[in-house]
Amino acid sequence: MTEEMVVYLARESFYYVLLVAGPLLLLSLIVGLTISIFQAATSISEQTLSFVPKLVVVFIVTVLVMPYMIQNLKTFTIELFNLIPTLN
Repeated sequence: MTEEMVVYLARESFYYVLLVAGPLLLLSLIVGLTISIFQAATSISEQTLSFVPKLVVVFIVTVLVMPYMIQNLKTFTIELFNLIPTLN
């Protein structure tokens, strides 16, 4: 396995991690920021107020985006399996 192959696999791995986890992390960030602004404006300091909505939103988005996530993981896995014969 050459250095170029290792760099290529690392780059592709990070790319697919961002594709799979990105939507969940981005939505969690947006919901958390919105609730934090609401808490700062109303002076409510309840910890579960930010946790429960993020949990619900991440669950719903996971269910909705699951086909996209599975397709990306399948593509990456097939690409890895196709690279196996080229390894020395």
